[in-house]
Amino acid sequence: MSDEARAGFDGWGRDAHGATWITWAELTAVDWDEGAAEVDECVHEYRRGPDGSWELYGRNSSFTRFAEVSGLSGPRDLYRAGRTQPEGSEWYDGDRLFRVGRLTGKQAVPDSDWGAVWAVMRTLAGLHGDEGVRLVVWFDC
Repeated sequence: MSDEARAGFDGWGRDAHGATWITWAELTAVDWDEGAAEVDECVHEYRRGPDGSWELYGRNSSFTRFAEVSGLSGPRDLYRAGRTQPEGSEWYDGDRLFRVGRLTGKQAVPDSDWGAVWAVMRTLAGLHGDEGVRLVVWFDC
């Protein structure tokens, strides 16, 4: 890790955890359509797309409506439905669907949020090679 990244990490103190990194070579090898190893603990909200198919709209979104449609009421059931409800549980609400399931990599790391990062890494990899570019991350509480 660079001195600059280390200083940023150290600045978080005890709140920083899970420091890791991934190379551009590893990112380009990812199957972004593969489902996660575990069920997501958040309920997924889907809405109908222009072609009528269900498209992921958000995670743990529209809690009030989810509570009404599902009949769930406890905070653990609402905020962590993936831990308390079986995988594949679904609650329909007109053109909206709430579902417990697994995210694909594409859903967990959408281009709308990460596209600029991928563009910079792709450019740097063109200059320094796929193994010469890393994304360094850590998480806070």
